[in-house]
Amino acid sequence: MGIVIDHEKCVLCLNCVANCPFGALSVENGRVEVNANCKLCKLCLNNCPVEAISLEENRYEELNKDDYRGIIVYVEHDDGLIHPVTYELIGKARELAAIMNYPVYAVMIGYRIRQKAEELLAYGVDRVLVYDHRELEYFRVDNYTNAFEEAINYLKPSSVLVGATTVGRSLAPSVATRFRTGLTADTTVLEMREDSDLIQIRPAFGGNIMAQIKTTNNRPQFATVRYKVMNSLGKVENPQGVMEVRTLTAEQLASRIRIISYDRLPPVNDIADAEIIVVAGSGVRDEKGLQMVRELAQALGGTVGYTRPMVEKGIGDNHHQIGLSGRSVKPRLIITCGVSGAIQFTTGMNKSDLIIAINSDRNAPIFRIAHVAVVGDLYEILPELLRLVQEGR
Repeated sequence: MGIVIDHEKCVLCLNCVANCPFGALSVENGRVEVNANCKLCKLCLNNCPVEAISLEENRYEELNKDDYRGIIVYVEHDDGLIHPVTYELIGKARELAAIMNYPVYAVMIGYRIRQKAEELLAYGVDRVLVYDHRELEYFRVDNYTNAFEEAINYLKPSSVLVGATTVGRSLAPSVATRFRTGLTADTTVLEMREDSDLIQIRPAFGGNIMAQIKTTNNRPQFATVRYKVMNSLGKVENPQGVMEVRTLTAEQLASRIRIISYDRLPPVNDIADAEIIVVAGSGVRDEKGLQMVRELAQALGGTVGYTRPMVEKGIGDNHHQIGLSGRSVKPRLIITCGVSGAIQFTTGMNKSDLIIAINSDRNAPIFRIAHVAVVGDLYEILPELLRLVQEGR
């Protein structure tokens, strides 16, 4: 899309030049020309008395969406140990695929992974593609991209789902670029239209709005999804899927990345797996309040979570931060203490089974999603709540 000037019509009145707020129009060699500053605000169209300026839209060849069927899930794993986000994505893929009567595929890339890959069939996957090569033992984005590209070319899926993990956030954009198609990162809601367009919803502009994104004339459609955002549907009674081992060429397996050494980091206590969480927000003003939050979490057998402002103050670490810039959680119980409820935070925890919110402001946004709202001073409420828990009540 761009601004086009009909120089035969143009009378060089220069109204467009004078009224352009971005300096995108200038006179070059006796003609009005458009430069890279143009923001397509269209003010010049309204300021041309002879209608010499028009807006030309890019023309694309119409895509035949019927040529693309199915949904691929990328199988995240560590030495064959499958990341639980994979099962959540398979569950969501099955829901979306049912609308279009599509098959669900899984793609697993690595070395000595065939036995683990076969286990995925129990979760309702119609076909599991396996790329099992010594050169794929460790994740390297270039040859993994080659393998994933081969799978997509072979299956021609309509949509591709990848976990928003460290690996997924590196791999998904690399593969999407190969197909010159769109990618929506950190999607929180996925919906399938009857024309196979995948509606991808995610927070934008710091969480101030929810953007609805769709790729109308490109396939496949790519989305990365965080762990603990979707639900796993579990195993099926009579799995009917098949596993297929694919072979890559030496050129596809080649990598420009050389692994010099490989060390495992010690396991981190990730709040994403917690079943009970007590969250400290900005309403927790001092060490006394933090201690009450910690004691309540300990009494409940849970863990402490923090909002982004608390982590930025150095009070909590990012492994226990909840929200768009932290972790997504889906515990059985979450108690928020002094948390206002900005969408940046709530997007990361609104799927929790039971949400209890404590806040002195009865109009706090957190109460819109809370199952139980407690209005009052947390410094008075937490000691009483802790006493009831300790008494087993």
